[in-house]
Amino acid sequence: MDELAPKLAVLRALAEDEHVTHAAAAVGVPQPTVSRWLAAMGESLGSPLVVRSGRRVRLTRAGRLLASAADRALAVFEAGHRAAVEEVDPSRGLVALGFLHLLGRALVPEFVRGFREEHPHVRFRLVQDSRQILLSHLEDGVVDLALVAPPPEGAAYEHAVVRTQELVLVLPPGHRLAGRDAVEVAELADEEFVGLERGYGLRQITDDLCAAAGFVPRLAFEGQETETVRGLVAAGLGVALLPHAEGPTGLVELPLSPGARREIALVWLADVPLPPAVRAFRDHVRNA
Repeated sequence: MDELAPKLAVLRALAEDEHVTHAAAAVGVPQPTVSRWLAAMGESLGSPLVVRSGRRVRLTRAGRLLASAADRALAVFEAGHRAAVEEVDPSRGLVALGFLHLLGRALVPEFVRGFREEHPHVRFRLVQDSRQILLSHLEDGVVDLALVAPPPEGAAYEHAVVRTQELVLVLPPGHRLAGRDAVEVAELADEEFVGLERGYGLRQITDDLCAAAGFVPRLAFEGQETETVRGLVAAGLGVALLPHAEGPTGLVELPLSPGARREIALVWLADVPLPPAVRAFRDHVRNA
């Protein structure tokens, strides 16, 4: 493995930046050594891995296939190395946590702060994105755990619901429904909506609630942040279904009838062993 790992790293570096000098520097070996490795691997394969393209090189089809395999192999090796290091000293592990943008204000800091009181040396890598992308990151090993809503279905995932939020209808002042005590979703069939883009959990919930009421919502504007959505509602550009605001907004929030809620869940892959630090954080969140 001592001889193979640097060669795999060279192939991965070349896939990212088709430059032999840069690849050699990234791996920490002399450029002539990298050139010899590439030539020897190409000879063994019976096809060159790179061809010259000006001052750079270009991976051949065979080279790209091998580089892709090298990337996957190194990812497995690096994950195993990390798990072994953390097994020896779990108090100094790393937790890669993905979460929805809205959860970064209070919920994620609450979980991380409470955990680090007991595990002060555990490090965190935090990734914010949409529900769909976070689940993809989970499958690709970019994150260990993801906080998303609603929880995903399927045997590939395990999850624990950690919070439940009421969803409300958000309206600008002066809207025809602003004086109501509650609103049925079916009454919104003729309204224009503003909401999050497809791939976000709130968008899925909005679409599902409207479908259950017998209509498809007309999305006038789509965004990636709930505060942007609130701003569009304030401008009179539509209505939205959102969790309660954490502070004053100047907007009207009305309960839905029947009530609607979303579940926020901590998610991990069912068949992938979690490193000790990640297991400890998962258990902390589940019990918080």
